[in-house]
Amino acid sequence: MSVAEATPDLEQGGRSDRAFLGHPKGLGFLGFTEACERFSYYSMQTLLTLYMVKYLLLPEHIGGVFGLDWLSRWHYPGLQGQPLSSAIFGDYTSLVYLTPILGGIIADKFAGRKVALIAGGLVMALGHFLMAFEGAFLFALLSLIIGVGLFKGNIATQVGELYAENDLRRAMAFQIFYIFINVSVIIAPLISGTLGQEVGWHWGFGCAGVVMVLGLAIYLSGQRSLPPDTDIASRPRSHLVRNVGAGAIGIAVLVLAWLLISGFLFSSWIVGAIAVVGIIGALYIYLTRNLVAEDKFCVLTLFILIPVLAISLLTNQEIFNAYLVWGDAQFNLDLPAWLAAVQFANPLPWGPHIIGLPDPLPSSWLITLDATLSFLMLVAVALFWKVWSERLREPDEITKMIIGSVFTIGGGLCLFLAATSQPEGGKIGLFWPFMFHLLNSIGFAHILPISLALFTKIAPKQITATVIGLYYLAFFIANKVVGYVGGLYSSLPTTTFWLIHIASAAFGLIAFVVFKIVIGHRMTSTPRDQAAALS
Repeated sequence: MSVAEATPDLEQGGRSDRAFLGHPKGLGFLGFTEACERFSYYSMQTLLTLYMVKYLLLPEHIGGVFGLDWLSRWHYPGLQGQPLSSAIFGDYTSLVYLTPILGGIIADKFAGRKVALIAGGLVMALGHFLMAFEGAFLFALLSLIIGVGLFKGNIATQVGELYAENDLRRAMAFQIFYIFINVSVIIAPLISGTLGQEVGWHWGFGCAGVVMVLGLAIYLSGQRSLPPDTDIASRPRSHLVRNVGAGAIGIAVLVLAWLLISGFLFSSWIVGAIAVVGIIGALYIYLTRNLVAEDKFCVLTLFILIPVLAISLLTNQEIFNAYLVWGDAQFNLDLPAWLAAVQFANPLPWGPHIIGLPDPLPSSWLITLDATLSFLMLVAVALFWKVWSERLREPDEITKMIIGSVFTIGGGLCLFLAATSQPEGGKIGLFWPFMFHLLNSIGFAHILPISLALFTKIAPKQITATVIGLYYLAFFIANKVVGYVGGLYSSLPTTTFWLIHIASAAFGLIAFVVFKIVIGHRMTSTPRDQAAALS
């Protein structure tokens, strides 16, 4: 019996299924599965740079990493220590935004969503467990890149398919799904980050792997409550497994090919900029070949926005990289006396008799602070504009992105002030870092969801899904740039380093203002108005 045949017809069950918070039971299974996957992913991302800088890439350990010397010669020439860790981080975090496109193709055309998702979870868990072995570091990263590719694009689609087309619960379902993600991002650094920094690096990575396996177990246990798979899943299971295995190998080959090519493409800023423009230009020509003039204009506008968004996101994406290294070394993370005195008796028969907060706090907890404020500011910004719109006219998307850029610049200035106010031989208090996270989160709430809404609004209906996929190229570019810029941290004065990030946010501000002045009316007008403007 095929997976599709074994799955109940949820379209017929429809609104009668309210077993999970008034929603279909499958939403609970998918939500907890995604929470486990995001927990493991952000555990890895939180620890990765710190692990490389403070342990793996030290002279006494780097020689044991299989293949790194060979990779460094042709892809990271001349880099070592913190700049090398930043470059590796940039490649890893950029590629995880590309491989889900390939994972979606594999699921749709060759293996079905469920087989691809299960395979992705298994490969991700393997990657986390491989992190326990120093020599297998590069294989672990490759496994995680492949696993995210197979997993990420094939779970959110199942959420929407739990509901009939006219079911009004669909929008709330994605909000619940997003809450699962945010909670996992908040707690991952508290658990895996603490284990990694306080007990041992491999304990943190191992925790991520265990939680990923737990997520797979939850997903498998809920098969009867999940939506039907694609038609391709009706093929024999052995055929699907062979296909997904071949697809995973194909992703690995393409990743290695990309590393080989990108070593040349991004060998300098000029070559890299030309490469980005060339790739985006080729995609634009291909996608718009059958579109009318007004739709071509819309797509051109969005394509120009992709690199602009990437540059404006630089400060936010740096948080997991050089910012975390700086905070670990230069922030005063000691607990105040009143908080250090808060202790509890351990009820378990093992471990220390007294439990309290670690002192000093692990620097990975800065990620929890950022994730918490990001979530709260997303809610606060949405509520603010809802109240505003009841009395005054609500600004359009570009205006909100301009406002967001102002807050992002303010956040960068907080880091600059933190660096300038650091006492000689002393450490930086947490006031300016806290203000950075607060202002940056407000800016992020005005740029990320608003820009995605703008893309969905303007993209021609014939290629909406493709354009939304291309939207995430901004994160690919941003993380690739972060890998390079973050490597400057150890060679530049800290004040200069953060001024570069302020400049990137200012560039985004100026670009959004130009868009608003020059073509803002075309982006918010009707297709007929756009056609008239182009004539």
